[in-house]
Amino acid sequence: MDWINDLIWGHGIGHSVLLLGVIISLGLLLGKIKIFGVSLGATFILFVGIILGHFGMGMDDNLVHFLRDFGLILFIFAIGMKVGPGFFSSFKEGGVTLNGLAVGVVLLGAITALVIHWITDIPVATMVGIMSGAVTNTPGLGAAQQALKDMGGETSVIDTMAMGYAVAYPLGVIGIILTMIVVKSVFKIDFKKEEAEFDELAKEDHNSATAISLQVENPAICGKTIREVKTLFPDRDFVISRHWSVETNEITLANPDTVLKPNDKIFVILKASDTDTITAQIGKQISMERQQWVRPGSTFVNRRIVVTKPEVNGKRLGSLALRKIYGCNITRVQRAGVDLLASRELILQLGDTVSVVGTEASIAGVESKLGNSMRRLYHPNLATIFIGIAVGVIFGSIPFTIPGVPQPFKLGLAGGPLIIAILLAKFGPRFGFATYTTQSANLMLSEIGISLFLACVGIKAGDGFVDTVANGGYSWIGYGFIITFLPLLIMGIVGRKFFKVNYFTLTGIIAGSHTDPPALAYANSLTAKDAPAVGYATVYPLTMFFRVLIAELMVLLFV
Repeated sequence: MDWINDLIWGHGIGHSVLLLGVIISLGLLLGKIKIFGVSLGATFILFVGIILGHFGMGMDDNLVHFLRDFGLILFIFAIGMKVGPGFFSSFKEGGVTLNGLAVGVVLLGAITALVIHWITDIPVATMVGIMSGAVTNTPGLGAAQQALKDMGGETSVIDTMAMGYAVAYPLGVIGIILTMIVVKSVFKIDFKKEEAEFDELAKEDHNSATAISLQVENPAICGKTIREVKTLFPDRDFVISRHWSVETNEITLANPDTVLKPNDKIFVILKASDTDTITAQIGKQISMERQQWVRPGSTFVNRRIVVTKPEVNGKRLGSLALRKIYGCNITRVQRAGVDLLASRELILQLGDTVSVVGTEASIAGVESKLGNSMRRLYHPNLATIFIGIAVGVIFGSIPFTIPGVPQPFKLGLAGGPLIIAILLAKFGPRFGFATYTTQSANLMLSEIGISLFLACVGIKAGDGFVDTVANGGYSWIGYGFIITFLPLLIMGIVGRKFFKVNYFTLTGIIAGSHTDPPALAYANSLTAKDAPAVGYATVYPLTMFFRVLIAELMVLLFV
């Protein structure tokens, strides 16, 4: 029976795999348990690892360090690939205000943690761990631990950071939700009124594509072709999809040579912000339902085609000459749930859904050009992922000298892959990289990564955890709650009182500033609108980046 003893208490590969399997599976199962409607999810893996580590279960140090760092890289890279496409667009218009509030929460949290350090003399490394748990941000913990490791920090200090994280995390989730409740009470929020206001704001989204029907009335454009009309708007992108001739009473596909005559009707896809300008120059807006533009017995139809051919990835829509070759119109492109105007300069990516209007034959031609084979999208682009990881590790290892800081600054195994993943997801298609991954594939990659990371961190922190908490570590719970609650309350009041942010959007910002899915689930339960999800998604990319960066900087500057 020695083999059983070696498998359970040994230090071989079999023992390590078994231990990881037990920790991760138990942690995920226990993480589904809800207390007052809130569950801790994958974070429970950390607590199971601490418990087993406390009772002497361990792994080879080199192996646990490798799995911890590799898990962190997978998790961080998957996050970067997910948030990359929307990272830069989140700064546009109203996104600046929302991201400003979220970044304010991050900075106030760091300042609060440093103030507590100066008052209590708790080491900065431990304080960073407490802060990471209080703001429920695991990547920040990983980045800080990696930075401390690169500086030659002691293993015991690195493990103490994980202890602080574990102690502060549970009340961190509660503190986020409590902030939402307090803000609601302070401002006497009326849910129905907030929902109505959100609906009004949604109608004023100036960046997404919209469709309108216009009647030609301006004498200056009567008798001109659509090609000539478009030259009158050099700074505006719009697509004239269909043309209703008043002379023949026929609806046809519009093309550059279509001549516009008085009282003709046209179906236009454009940015909402351009509606008034284009309408004023062409004529007047008329009320016509989309189905009215398709006559019974019409020879053309509207189809959606998914871009699945790798050779199309990164190509400009205009360079494909789809209208010229196949005689059809591309009206809009949907990407990640957002409708984009089908301008000639738009760069296509794998996974884009293209709206095409034309005959059955012409649409079949476009389909053969773009792919429309969903099976191709099910295969993950592993080459791109591992090229990105390799470049991210190299980038994260480059030392940067900061004046006044004795230790060169490195982005490390967290910051490097995160930045490269964001850039790759955003700009990769322009250079021929296929960066599309299905939502389930991205989630699988990130969940495997975070599970390995939390299990290894828990195992290492388990030895001495109880003694640390019993000898004063229990006070970390209170410090963590202060770091959670105070910055959120301040920025929540600022956002509502001074920037008049919709309450449901504000709850999304509060959850997103801590990158906390359980808090988002609570916010979503308050309303049938998607306002919390919109707020969360707007601030998540930048907040995640800042959480990782701030944790690293605190270690580099103050440890």
